[in-house]
Amino acid sequence: MVKMVAHKITAKIQTILATSTLPIALVTLTPSVAHAFQFSNLYVFGDSLSDVGQFSKATGGLLPPGQLGYFDGRFTNGPNWIDYLAVELGLPPSTTQTNFAIGGATTGGQNSAIPGLPGLQQEIAGFTLANPHADPNALYVVWAGSNDYLDVIGQTDPTIPVANLANAIAALSNVGAKNILVANLPDLGRTPLVAGRGPEVSGAVSGFVQGHNTLLAQTLTALGPQLAPQGVTLISLDVNSLFNDAIDNPSKYGFTNTADACLFPSPLFFPAGPVTICSNPNQYVFWDSLHPTTVTHQFVAETAYEAISASAIPEPPATAGLVLFGAFLAGLTALKRKRKAAIAIDPLESEQLVDLNHKAR
Repeated sequence: MVKMVAHKITAKIQTILATSTLPIALVTLTPSVAHAFQFSNLYVFGDSLSDVGQFSKATGGLLPPGQLGYFDGRFTNGPNWIDYLAVELGLPPSTTQTNFAIGGATTGGQNSAIPGLPGLQQEIAGFTLANPHADPNALYVVWAGSNDYLDVIGQTDPTIPVANLANAIAALSNVGAKNILVANLPDLGRTPLVAGRGPEVSGAVSGFVQGHNTLLAQTLTALGPQLAPQGVTLISLDVNSLFNDAIDNPSKYGFTNTADACLFPSPLFFPAGPVTICSNPNQYVFWDSLHPTTVTHQFVAETAYEAISASAIPEPPATAGLVLFGAFLAGLTALKRKRKAAIAIDPLESEQLVDLNHKAR
């Protein structure tokens, strides 16, 4: 979800791409609770919303700019949702060795940030080539599509991105992936970047996103039964509803600003001129004009955990099963409260949350 507009920066980046293999800091998050799942690992494919350092690595650490508050190669001001989800699942920190998401990736073969960087199809193809027998006990995350509908690509036909996502799912399942989480898109028309261009543009983009999400839901519903005989479980993550609820009911999430970017003007989109950073980023939905704050990412991780939990709940049989089922839900609710309490801290101030370990990914 990155749009490069400075030609000098792009030229410098292209030089670095050919020569640099600079190390990137690793992030270690402290697990907070006992975990209900036993996934062996977490593999991630997508764009800047899930990127834990691929774009930073590709640009020699130039972007996203850490000196302006972007955290450790992420497109936000702290850990992103993948970092938080790894903690909740009791898995090792997500690194560029297992997380292939990169800023600017579309669902196809293009990258909207810098030509030559991967799109989702290259991410998937690279993984399946290197892993012809994928770990069946790992969790695989696929979240892409936002860059398809933004300016650089300007996709207006949702059938193309959704078909790309279906191909990605099929490719992963063909090499043995069994647990695949697929997220829909937030309403991009309500982001500061798009909303600031007026109601005509924001309305059009919102319409594309709605069409995308509707078609994606239908596609996942159709793919589920087709892949079930292979032992594949598809998990749908409804980010769209979460974002809309956070914007429409900000006090429910502790937000006071749902319309503006904390970092303004956003250096990724408007690189010239001085930048100001709000004093209360934990109360903002958006970090820059397009990307959410780390607190918003926490809610995405929580929603993802709940989606995974729901997928793991067996259908209860008769009376005795209903009793066990009720006990399971009660335990899950208590676990959720503990997790929320554990992560409801200032992600910028807690030394217990982040341990920087400077090693090459």
